[in-house]
Amino acid sequence: MQMTVPRTICFGFLVLITLGTLVLFLPISTTNKGWGDPLVALFTATSAVCVTGLIVVDTGTYFSAFGEAVILTLIQVGGLGYMTANTFLVLLLGRRLGLRERLAIQQSMDNAALAGGKSLIISIIAMTLVFELTGLFCLYPVFSRDYGPAYGLWLSAFHSISAFNNAGFSLFEDNLIGYALNPWVNAIITALVILGGIGYQVIMEFLAWLRNRVQGNRCRGLFSLNFKVVTSTTAVLLAVGTLAFFVIEYQNPGTLGPVSPQHKLLIAWFHSVIARTAGFNSIDIGAMGNASLFIMIALMFIGASPGSTGGGIKTTTIRILIACTRMALQGKEQVLCFRRQIPTSRVLKAIAVVVGSALVVVVATALVAVSNPTLNFIEILFESVSAFATVGISTGITADLSDIGKYVIICTMYLGRVGVLLFMAALLGDSKPSAIQYPEEELLIG
Repeated sequence: MQMTVPRTICFGFLVLITLGTLVLFLPISTTNKGWGDPLVALFTATSAVCVTGLIVVDTGTYFSAFGEAVILTLIQVGGLGYMTANTFLVLLLGRRLGLRERLAIQQSMDNAALAGGKSLIISIIAMTLVFELTGLFCLYPVFSRDYGPAYGLWLSAFHSISAFNNAGFSLFEDNLIGYALNPWVNAIITALVILGGIGYQVIMEFLAWLRNRVQGNRCRGLFSLNFKVVTSTTAVLLAVGTLAFFVIEYQNPGTLGPVSPQHKLLIAWFHSVIARTAGFNSIDIGAMGNASLFIMIALMFIGASPGSTGGGIKTTTIRILIACTRMALQGKEQVLCFRRQIPTSRVLKAIAVVVGSALVVVVATALVAVSNPTLNFIEILFESVSAFATVGISTGITADLSDIGKYVIICTMYLGRVGVLLFMAALLGDSKPSAIQYPEEELLIG
């Protein structure tokens, strides 16, 4: 079998998950110093590599300090992506990037530019370290005050890396519920999640624009279509999610009801941010009403942006579909966005991503429902979408799933991380061009 780029990426993630499972299974990785549960090790390793955050055991009490460090390493490598991490190691060894490595970077990050692969990887690594270290230093005063200097430093590092990589893993038994009313912790965590989920290309483009403004070079300050679509769509989704959670959960005694209006807004904002990318929570998700859960499902399914550490169908995909709908209603054949025409190939890819993703969610939900007949449907659907979108939020049913249900969620997390189209490309191999053109014929739609 030829090792194509999609197969290399998919196989790379499988290798990382396997290694992580083996290490987390060792007695040194658990607090009781005994051999771990193989299914727990596999589930946790998959969740960490796929930067999801779903857990079947409490991370801070089940795993030892060594196990926590292994999980954090898997999160970091998984967040960067297999090809990014592998290419960085190649550069550290002093080797040059070949065409195959550049193609792999392009396909794994959906980056059309092959040139500058080395500088791109270095920039990504440097940017990641800067943001994670900044998050560490910002969280340290709070965590060191509550848990002491040494453990406070570890908590700050763990949660900063987990937040920027949109993993949602926490060492607290109640996740971040204990800091639900702390504006500083909420601000730092949400900032890291947004920066990690908005995409490296967007951040680099903004930094380049800022540099040009400082240098007075305004002629080079135009933003790309990708930047405009990602930032505008992200802003709208964050605003809509915050308003929806604030209004719907305002009087819910299990969520926002007992707190003041300003704290209600703070919590609503926090969950609007994490619903699309990271699996933290500062309230009991299981206590939310069905309307809020359904809105959160929609936000999770959309997810983050291309080239980021988040999952989902991505903001650009949903924006293309909205543009398609608008153009169809106006009777136009060209798909336009910000006065730019979207290539037909991108439109077809967006449709394929949505159809493929929806199919995975439907199959996963059905399998989990069959193997767990006592659970509510909305909770099962929530769990399946959270796994596929690599979000990691749960209504609390993850640990109660049957073994079959847990294996389904494991596979769903993996498919969500590598991507449906990339996985299918790995199975089917490279497509062969065809010189055959077929005649057109009208088809009734709607």
